[in-house]
Amino acid sequence: MSKRLLIKNGHIIDPANGIDKQADLWIEDGKVVAIGGYNGIADQTIDASGKIVCPGLIDMHVHLREPGQEWKEDIESGSRAAVAGGVTSMCCMPNTGPHIDHAGIALQVINRARQVGLCNVHPIGAVTKNLDGRELTEMRELTRAGCVAFSDDGAPIWHAGVMRKALEYSATFGYMVIQHAEEKELTKGGCINEGWISTQLGVKGMPVEGEDSMISRDIMLARRAKARYHVAHISSQRGVQMVREAKAEGLKVTTEAAPHHFALTEEEVLGFNVDAKMSPPLRTEADRLAVIEGLRDGTIEVIATDHAPHHEDDKRCGLSCAAFGIVGLETMLPVSLDLVRGGVLSMSDLIAKMSCNPAKLLGLNSGTLSIGAEADVCIFDENATWTVDREKMVSKGKNTPWHGKQMTGEVTHTIKAGRVVFENGTIC
Repeated sequence: MSKRLLIKNGHIIDPANGIDKQADLWIEDGKVVAIGGYNGIADQTIDASGKIVCPGLIDMHVHLREPGQEWKEDIESGSRAAVAGGVTSMCCMPNTGPHIDHAGIALQVINRARQVGLCNVHPIGAVTKNLDGRELTEMRELTRAGCVAFSDDGAPIWHAGVMRKALEYSATFGYMVIQHAEEKELTKGGCINEGWISTQLGVKGMPVEGEDSMISRDIMLARRAKARYHVAHISSQRGVQMVREAKAEGLKVTTEAAPHHFALTEEEVLGFNVDAKMSPPLRTEADRLAVIEGLRDGTIEVIATDHAPHHEDDKRCGLSCAAFGIVGLETMLPVSLDLVRGGVLSMSDLIAKMSCNPAKLLGLNSGTLSIGAEADVCIFDENATWTVDREKMVSKGKNTPWHGKQMTGEVTHTIKAGRVVFENGTIC
């Protein structure tokens, strides 16, 4: 017997289909079957009055740490954190141990995610073996195993000749290469943005030119190779402008922004706040505003968290030696909703940057409420307020700069393939 779920009275926003209206959403046997009227009796009903109903969110930049560093995060804890944040599909980066640089590890990740059964997990394959930037991986084999793009994220592809080969090879098959844009010879030993605040704190800074020079080099190589090139977690004013210019030229250049880079500045690090240390670092107010403008004008197509959980021991050791990274899956939506409240984006545009836009870039069959599509759904109350408490976070990582801060906007339900997996604070 078929099972029907009715989500009634919600404000449905599906940017992929241009839907933005009050209506009922009907789900049967895990698929979307109707928006509006439907001739059926529901087995389960969710009243979404006063709430927004949208496609399950997609986070294309997550560090799940499994295999090899499960004490920081694993696929199960990361999936639980994802659905608590309304995310039903995520892409995991290859800097695990062992790295996702051969098909066996990619298959292991996919199979483990299926066992957990909460969230789609799509591996990003390594561009180079051991992430050392010297020898290309077997990209074709990794794709057949389920990898949806390629990156050495956690480490930049530093060698220009290797990057050129990677782009030329990937262009043959239409693969996307994702770059952590950082010239290590400029940033080595740095821990925060280089400027007045790094001078005040007496720590070595990471100059913005480290990011900008790598983006500039890579765009030139992408132009020659006619390849798809994506800048991860862009954070600089000049970097955004270079991507904007590349797009205007017609190059296949895309980028993403992390919520911390459009919500916070380097001032968050004052007081030696290790939970505000990430790479690329929080930068100046001018850089923050440039990222916001890039989101507004479409230069930046995607919002992704760069979710990077760490054990407390990796963070509570002083600013200079603390690990880079923060968690973000559970706070992505409320932090990003400030862009709507500030008039930067419409609600539909915001949801697109976390659903159909990343789905299109990665070729995922998700991010939409189309009739017949797998019913991955996020329901949230844009006006609900709550306070971030690191001890109550679902992720194993508690390294968040938003601890103790009030958020506006809360996920109430997450539905994966027609099954409620998160409801009012509880993993189902």
